[in-house]
Amino acid sequence: MKSEKLGLNTICTHIGEVKDEQFKGAVSPLFMSSSYAYEDVEVKRYPRYFNTPNQEALCRKIARLEKCEAGLIFGSGMAAVSTTMLAFLHKGDHVVLPQTLYGGTYNFVVEEFHKFGIEYSFAEGFSEADFSEKIQKNTKVLFVETPSNPLMRITDLEMISKLAKQHGLITMIDNTFASPVNQTPADFGIDIMMHSATKYMGGHSDILAGAVAASEEHIKIIWNLAKNLGGSLSDYTVWLLERSMKTMVLRVRAQNKNAKKMAKWLDGHPLVEKVYYPGLKTHPDHGLAKKQMSGYTGMLSFEISEYLNVDEFLKGLKMIKPSMSLAGVESTILSPAQTSHALLSAEERKRQNISDGLLRFSVGIEETEDIIADLEGAFEKVSRKNIV
Repeated sequence: MKSEKLGLNTICTHIGEVKDEQFKGAVSPLFMSSSYAYEDVEVKRYPRYFNTPNQEALCRKIARLEKCEAGLIFGSGMAAVSTTMLAFLHKGDHVVLPQTLYGGTYNFVVEEFHKFGIEYSFAEGFSEADFSEKIQKNTKVLFVETPSNPLMRITDLEMISKLAKQHGLITMIDNTFASPVNQTPADFGIDIMMHSATKYMGGHSDILAGAVAASEEHIKIIWNLAKNLGGSLSDYTVWLLERSMKTMVLRVRAQNKNAKKMAKWLDGHPLVEKVYYPGLKTHPDHGLAKKQMSGYTGMLSFEISEYLNVDEFLKGLKMIKPSMSLAGVESTILSPAQTSHALLSAEERKRQNISDGLLRFSVGIEETEDIIADLEGAFEKVSRKNIV
């Protein structure tokens, strides 16, 4: 299947299959071997070299979804991010990143970069001026996340691409929150796309994986470092991820639809102070999201009334799981102040508008009536205890 006009569901279902030549099975066979022949073969395969049959096939699927030439899969999203950044940043180089960075990436930058002699600056906002003023003579990379975690701010990808080209920089994006279903940054000129494949690609909260998609030239540079760092993925997990991705479009679109309904419902709730969802017209980046995204994601955040106790609200939920990760078929929720942003001081959190009453909500595929009933039950329970 080489047609460029294949739909997303078809790509997810069929691109990147391993053909079962022996038994003609309907799904990809799993090759568990960690040792392959090296004589009289076209490819000398070795799992740490990212070139087993299942690894290569899945990389084709990911690359096709991101409209890129090539891809690589890793043992985690952070393995993908760290390997990719270190492949292009060396001693004396500089990178510009958003202030609202995923906690794992933020910690990697501030705790490890100084050991490599790599400099960095955080853009305080999302405008061209915010990024432009941080670019230095030794800047090599512009790194962005959009939508942001947890306030769902949108970065203008076309602007970032043009700005980078003006300065001869490489652009990288963590595309996890959007997924290729909702956003393909390559359409706007972004060079390298990264994912925590644990999230929407895996989608069932049961595997750990990372992914990168880019040009063949850029992937070769990443691979040259990746084979030395050893962040490859086991073939069993590769097989599970390929299986899970067959339903990614169906899952993500259902989550998009549910999240938009939930955002509207929460926005009208008397015990909710504010809702952060780019699909709402009241969101500051709604117009931009509408322009560069085909769906608004299944992620949103909301602030509950200052009179309510966050911990008691979470304990009042029966179906929605207070949980650290996101993007599974089941709805999950967490307090950023207690998890992803817990290492920041209260002042730093305030500067990023991360209040103690903020909750990040990963909307699943359940019936929205059931999600609403669960939230309403928690609101009623906690309001009786906290409002007199």
